[in-house]
Amino acid sequence: MNDRSSIEQHAAAAEIQKKRVFSIVWVIPLVALVIGGWLAFKAISEKGPTITITFSTADGLEAGKTKIKYREVDIGQVETIALNSDVSKVMVTAKMVKGCESYLTDQTKFWVVRPRISGGSVSGLSTMLSGAYIGIDGSEKGKPTRTFIGLEVAPVITIGQPGRHFILKAEMLGSLDIGAPVYYRQIPVGQVVSYGFNEDGKAVDIKIFIEAPHHTKVSENTRFWNASGFDVTLNSQGLKVDTQSMISIISGGIAFDVVNNAPPGNEAQENTPFYLYADQAAIKEKKYSIRNYWMLQFDESVRGLSVGAPVELYGIKIGEVVDLNLEFDLDKKKFQVPVIVAIEPERIGSTQKEAALKLSKDDPEALMRIMVEQKGLRAQLQSGNLLTGQLTINMTFVKDAPKVSLSHYAGFRVIPTIPGSFEKLQEGLSKVIANLENVQFDQIGSDLQQVLKEAKTAVAEIGDLAKKINSETSPQLNTTLNELQKTLVDVQKGVGADSPLNYNTTKSLEELSMTLRSLRELTDTLKNQPQSIIYGKEKKADE
Repeated sequence: MNDRSSIEQHAAAAEIQKKRVFSIVWVIPLVALVIGGWLAFKAISEKGPTITITFSTADGLEAGKTKIKYREVDIGQVETIALNSDVSKVMVTAKMVKGCESYLTDQTKFWVVRPRISGGSVSGLSTMLSGAYIGIDGSEKGKPTRTFIGLEVAPVITIGQPGRHFILKAEMLGSLDIGAPVYYRQIPVGQVVSYGFNEDGKAVDIKIFIEAPHHTKVSENTRFWNASGFDVTLNSQGLKVDTQSMISIISGGIAFDVVNNAPPGNEAQENTPFYLYADQAAIKEKKYSIRNYWMLQFDESVRGLSVGAPVELYGIKIGEVVDLNLEFDLDKKKFQVPVIVAIEPERIGSTQKEAALKLSKDDPEALMRIMVEQKGLRAQLQSGNLLTGQLTINMTFVKDAPKVSLSHYAGFRVIPTIPGSFEKLQEGLSKVIANLENVQFDQIGSDLQQVLKEAKTAVAEIGDLAKKINSETSPQLNTTLNELQKTLVDVQKGVGADSPLNYNTTKSLEELSMTLRSLRELTDTLKNQPQSIIYGKEKKADE
């Protein structure tokens, strides 16, 4: 007890300390938390958008490897590849880099880059070694979206390139394709960028890009035409083949120029629409604003007549056929072919052209009524090409034509018709055949046989006569000639060489010799060819 008391007396008094609020041990976790938060914030802030692209196939694509590139720069990577709900498409999910959000709109295009030959050029050869990748043609126009439908054919990228785009409207695409060249006077200055249906789906809109500085050549009076293939023309100057290049023959092409060196007009602006003509010859055809529709009713075959066939007056085109059908007239109990034609009065010149055009536009029947009822204007089918059998509509004035009035049928004004040239030819041939059927060929044959018998009898008699002449007359003639020759010798001895008697006698003898020679030839001919009395002497090969 005493020991414990002494120890307590000498022991130091205990001091009570307050607990520390912050321990240095927590510094490391806090620093780690701050760094982690910063890294997370940085990762979130630098994280690009995730998009989904739909393709018909995933050929060449690999999750975690396939890149999305723009001008050979990586701006994204494919993360997953899966099929959609109905297993008809491939859904590709890709992570894009930060900063490309503004270019992800409904106008942006994606496609898979593979080796491709188009428009006379080869692209995507690098993918044969590195593998396929997804190309992008970004656009800031349109609404932002994260879902896209990939293209099956790679478009032509023109973003950032100097030049202009133009829209060509055509009835059909033909052999044109993306990348097909555009020519100006046979020099390539652009290419086809894209194509598709127009708003109503009845025509095709083709978008082209003309590179600078050639885009300034496109003006409001420029005409575009399809330069695919080649044109062959056969005329009096020979055979002519026209083409832009070998590339246009194989893959198609487009050309443009101003018609007949006409004033170019104002320079065309971006996305200006133009009409794409079928060929170079078509751009020279004028477009007319006034078109009056008429009906022609034929009761004959119209084989060879087609939509687009010309309607001509004095050989000059004034319109074209727009429709033709076959109908049965219950009242007349016969078939007829109503043909609808469009006549363009602006094609016809006049000393008072403005007044005539106004009359044609305000009252189309007025001028036509005068032509039909007073001048005898009629329509008929006419051959346009003997080789192909194509028909045209020929408007002709028939002298002393029966008086008719301009009528209406099914809402159309009707121009009267007359039989075509082939119809008249068939009628003439039918009459000739009918007349030939009335000819009695049997009686003619019998008469010919009787004539031949009589001719044979006459030839036999002539042969006997020729024999008598040859056997009796010829010896006597020879004797007479010999005696005559002796007499002439005696006369010549008695007469001087330079006397008129000698000269006249010589001439007479020459003529007599010619006569006797002719008689001898006649005798020989009758001997060898007694039938020549009736049929005449046969000509030799050298005569």
